[in-house]
Amino acid sequence: MREKVSKFLHSNFGDWIISEETFRDQQSIFIKPEALSPICRSLLEDETLGIRFLSDITSVDWLGHAREKDGRFEVVYNLYSLKYKYRFFLKVHLPADNPQIDSLTPLWEGANWMEREVWDMMGITFIGHPDLTRILNPEDMEGHPLRRDYSLTWEQPQFTWNKDRPPEIKG
Repeated sequence: MREKVSKFLHSNFGDWIISEETFRDQQSIFIKPEALSPICRSLLEDETLGIRFLSDITSVDWLGHAREKDGRFEVVYNLYSLKYKYRFFLKVHLPADNPQIDSLTPLWEGANWMEREVWDMMGITFIGHPDLTRILNPEDMEGHPLRRDYSLTWEQPQFTWNKDRPPEIKG
């Protein structure tokens, strides 16, 4: 299946493929940001591969790492073929200033919550997302806590359920 996916992507989107790697028997294809929507649409519509399931979207902040030269942020799309029981990853590098990429909610409704989580925790904007609002952190929180340059605090954020309770005293 690895060869089928690779051949499909290289033959249809060769100019948008940056590189390909295998780590611990997991295939990863690095693509240009503008290629994400067309590639995912094509994978979804192709009957022979059976890529129907967007399993997860996550991200990595490469600040201070050698991989930062490719772009500070890496967005990882975990795609799965139920037909062949095969998983692979599409990876996109984004710059530090104004990291943004197209939303996949028009293709997979489940991308809605995954993209909101990545935006909330990492600050990556998904263009065309129907409701890019916080999902895990308080609405008035500033910043994105999974960024490597986010300052660490010991202060418990206030949510609606704990706003009237006095802070715990830790000894």
